[in-house]
Amino acid sequence: MNSAAISASTPQDLRRQLVVAASAVFAVIGSFIGSGAAGGTPIQNASNGALAADATLIAPYGPAFSIWSVVYLGLVAYAVWQFLPAQKSARRHRLLGYPAAASLILNAAWILSIQFDQLWLSVPIIVALLAVLSWIFVLLLRNKPLNIWDVVVTDGTMGLYLGWVCVATAANIAAVLVSAGFDGFGLNPEGWAVVVVAVATAVGIALAIYGKGRLAPAASLCWGLAWVAVARLNGDLLSTPTAIAALVGAAAVAAVTVVVRLRGARSPRQIAARN
Repeated sequence: MNSAAISASTPQDLRRQLVVAASAVFAVIGSFIGSGAAGGTPIQNASNGALAADATLIAPYGPAFSIWSVVYLGLVAYAVWQFLPAQKSARRHRLLGYPAAASLILNAAWILSIQFDQLWLSVPIIVALLAVLSWIFVLLLRNKPLNIWDVVVTDGTMGLYLGWVCVATAANIAAVLVSAGFDGFGLNPEGWAVVVVAVATAVGIALAIYGKGRLAPAASLCWGLAWVAVARLNGDLLSTPTAIAALVGAAAVAAVTVVVRLRGARSPRQIAARN
């Protein structure tokens, strides 16, 4: 335990914990709706199938979305973890609490926007979610974890969340543009797909370098890119150039993450701060 990061608790700490817990419940309810339970429409079928695996060249193959089960499990674990007395007055969780709650609310809001066929509204929501998760990533880097459990539950969950949302944002924007009849300004769809994959790859590399080789965001981002490749090699919307770009992108992000992590491992003080 990092005692220097703990201080006396205040009523504001309990309020923060309650807000995070309530937001987690809201997000879980949203996930049930988005899965097709509770009267909802599965995301891949909502909004006239704009987010289906064969709707755009950037859409991942269906099994890719199983990562949400891991992310939601982690988010629930985080909501419980931050509610424990040891985390109540920890500076790290004081800084993280409200941004984490905002990410949970935005997640549910995104699902609702798709459920109500407001595809255009989903873009600013997911961009806001990506911005919040990026800020959370910065906060986690600047504030050391309290212990190994904090690394796994907090850093691991938020890292997976961020990496996957990077891919989801690209797929979401592509879906909206295709739905709106975007003509590509003269560049064919495969050209645009390769450009978008390259941007996602650059983001993944930037996260690897800035995050000193953190594994969680790289793992989920590579997972998303790999399933984009699978989708383009199977099904109704085939594209070998897009598949190759996605596989190369995933390999590049993984390689940079490993290299940065191994180089940083030479410093014992950096090892303790990593997830």
